[in-house]
Amino acid sequence: MLALWTHDLESMEAISQDDETRRLLLRMASLSQAGRLKPLIRELEADEDLDEQTRGTITELASDPTFLAAVEDYLVRTHYFH
Repeated sequence: MLALWTHDLESMEAISQDDETRRLLLRMASLSQAGRLKPLIRELEADEDLDEQTRGTITELASDPTFLAAVEDYLVRTHYFH
């Protein structure tokens, strides 16, 4: 159980260190809370500049409101330490 928690913490920290990823996930979390994430997902699915793997990963993350809420919480709480 501790190993899983540590992996999650490492993932959250990696997200916090990447500006583009952090901004994207915070925007997705905000849209998810407002119930407005579906248009973004449709837009990403239609974006021909994205490769299939990136598109699939973003769609998967966007489909998990619990993950988005956890990422937002972590990023907001740790913002002052970075």
